[in-house]
Amino acid sequence: MKKIAWITDSTAYITESLKNNQDVFVLPLSIIFGAEAYEDGVDLTTEELYEKINNEKEIPKTSQPSVGKTAEIINSLKGDYDAAIAIHISGKLSGTLEATRSAAEIADFPVEVIDSKSMSYAITSLLLSGIRQAETESDHTKIADNLRAEAEKHENLILLGSLEQFYKGGRMSGTQFLLGNLLKIKPIIRINPSGEFMLSEKVRSEKKATKRILELFDDSYSKYKVNEIQIMHGNVPARAQEIKNELSSKYPSLQFVVGEISSTIAVHAGEGTVGLMWQNNPK
Repeated sequence: MKKIAWITDSTAYITESLKNNQDVFVLPLSIIFGAEAYEDGVDLTTEELYEKINNEKEIPKTSQPSVGKTAEIINSLKGDYDAAIAIHISGKLSGTLEATRSAAEIADFPVEVIDSKSMSYAITSLLLSGIRQAETESDHTKIADNLRAEAEKHENLILLGSLEQFYKGGRMSGTQFLLGNLLKIKPIIRINPSGEFMLSEKVRSEKKATKRILELFDDSYSKYKVNEIQIMHGNVPARAQEIKNELSSKYPSLQFVVGEISSTIAVHAGEGTVGLMWQNNPK
């Protein structure tokens, strides 16, 4: 069996099993406050991030891992691994994926780079699936092809915690931001099949927006086989639990994961964000 290394980035939700897996390597994105740069998940927790955002005037920026540093990590795999599979945040949302491609060429090591076309737990589910497949499949290129097909099944709905941060991060137009603020609109965002943010619907209140995303999930559940849903949040665990309770009462066989979005995602989406993620499998 070939020994495969798994590479991802810090926008993924890193479960305990992934943290303890010595074959998994996480590339941290950087969060920049003025002249200070912090590595996501390494020297800045989400709690520290929210505190800094609340106390400082400037909205931070994010930066992808450097090609040079990524090449060093990939180069270090050569003695212990035959190949690597890298699964990253959508290439339309970050340059991380292309940085890994370039780094693999520099290191001259076989790396299958996969665009999750999403972020957060969508990346995690692909990692977990790939690791399971590697228990019986030795060809890393076949596993990568399977994971690319899986990535096409992901669905997500996001309620932003901060319109201002999303706007200042360059994710929405000034007109959309102004209208959203003036009309107190709570936009429902989704990541479309090509991996870009798109405005799905505009709802007038948080309560109505939450009700609407549950209706949209109901629609998917009626059309597809959905085994598990992930509820990711930005420092609002009670709200995430409320959504879980409502869904579990309606769908008792549905499995749940509840977790926090990473600091990098929180920079753009804001504290108070809630996202639902799942895979639409054919019935």
